[in-house]
Order: sequence, then structure tokens, then C-alpha cells
Amino acid sequence: MSNHPSAAKRNRQRITRTSRNRSIRSSVRTVVRQARAAIAAGDGQAAQHVKKAIQLLASAASKGVLHKKAAARTTSRIQAALSKLA
Repeated sequence: MSNHPSAAKRNRQRITRTSRNRSIRSSVRTVVRQARAAIAAGDGQAAQHVKKAIQLLASAASKGVLHKKAAARTTSRIQAALSKLA
């Protein structure tokens, strides 16, 4: 337990931030997994899945949930896989 009001507030902020980041990170992973599965299956909807994944990756990177270069790397790999499909 924290001994100072400021430490208690920082703890509350940490809990809020952690849950928000966890939610965003989970949704990004899900969408990226769906995009990769669509590409592997040769699905006609693969382009839409990739577009949604790229949008969520950029959003997570701008919020600081993911590192900017990690998001860029994942985006690049998904787009390269999609272009091989076409």
C-alpha cells in the first residue's frame, strides 16, 4: 500500500493505463492474426483485413502501446505478404 497520496494516484493511473493498453494490444494481435490467416488462405477479403490491421497498428503506435518501428515492421511484412498473393 502506498504511503503518500501522490503514490496512490500514480497507482490508480497505472491500473487504468495498463488495462487500456492491454485491450488495445489484444485487439491489434487479433486483427493481425486474422489478416495473416486471410493471406495464407488466399481469401478475397484479405485486402480488407490487411487494411484494418494497418489502421489498428498505426493507432496503437501513436498511442504508445506499440513501439513505432515495431508497428511499421509488422505493417511492412503484412503488406509484402499481401503483394505476393496478388
